[in-house]
Amino acid sequence: MSKVKPYRIVYLGTPEFALAPLQALVDHGEKVVAVICQPDRPKGRGKKLSPPPTKELASSLGIPVLQPNKVRTLEFFNKIQSFKPDCLIVAAYGRILPEPLLKLPPLGAINIHGSLLPAYRGAAPIQWAILNGESETGITIMQVEEDVDTGDILLQRRLVIAPDDTSGTLTAKMAILGATALVEALDLLRVGKLSPFKQDETQATPAPLLDKTMSKIDWHLPAAKISSLIRGLDPWPLAQTTLNAQKIRLFKPELAAEPAGGPPGTITMIQPRYNRLGIATGGGCLLIGEIQREGGKRLSISDFHRGQPLGLGQRFGS
Repeated sequence: MSKVKPYRIVYLGTPEFALAPLQALVDHGEKVVAVICQPDRPKGRGKKLSPPPTKELASSLGIPVLQPNKVRTLEFFNKIQSFKPDCLIVAAYGRILPEPLLKLPPLGAINIHGSLLPAYRGAAPIQWAILNGESETGITIMQVEEDVDTGDILLQRRLVIAPDDTSGTLTAKMAILGATALVEALDLLRVGKLSPFKQDETQATPAPLLDKTMSKIDWHLPAAKISSLIRGLDPWPLAQTTLNAQKIRLFKPELAAEPAGGPPGTITMIQPRYNRLGIATGGGCLLIGEIQREGGKRLSISDFHRGQPLGLGQRFGS
């Protein structure tokens, strides 16, 4: 039996979400001839230039790395052409690729998208699934078009969203699922068993970038909505409120069986031993497991209460 010929792949991806699929391609025996990622960016308090996660992984694997400032240039097109790729694979690269580049490889460009398209087209599909209280999401392997996330669907795999999932934990799970789905799609493509199908435009929903204006907690909302906000904005930009004129961030929300027990935002239960803080909302009581004041560390309710005691009847956001 003849050995399967590996695909020559130019891989375009930047953040941690793109790591597992890149490693999976290498482990599967595909020939990743180059990795394209965003330029190094200032990071942390010292604003030191830091490489993207995919650059570090590619360098450790001995794969050439390109970090162009622009992708719509003849120079970049010629560079990609010089690699003679069979296909481009895109995973959260962060830029829209021009049509000539998409049509350059014989197999075109394949994208790993973090939703069950056509739902949640855009840059933040994982976050918006949590923000909107979805119980399920998934990965779509799709053909890339110049329009954002509109290409034909090649393969989809579903994933349950756990009640305690944050955008951070769900992204990690989705990256692993994306890696598995990508390898499966390439195997099907290799034997001619991948059947593209069009997206239903009537079911399309947006997933735009998050911003800091979304962070403020409205305690008049139901507990379930506030829980989704806290989890969906973790690790960025993080949901916040105020207490005694201090900015406060809250983490690890749970829905309580108890009724609200007071005006929205009021502390109705303090159980440091169990790391539980009960806060009344516009619909039910919300339990919080961790808390952080501006400039401070993220602490358990027990540790926070020990250093800055909380009191029944105190009110967040007032």
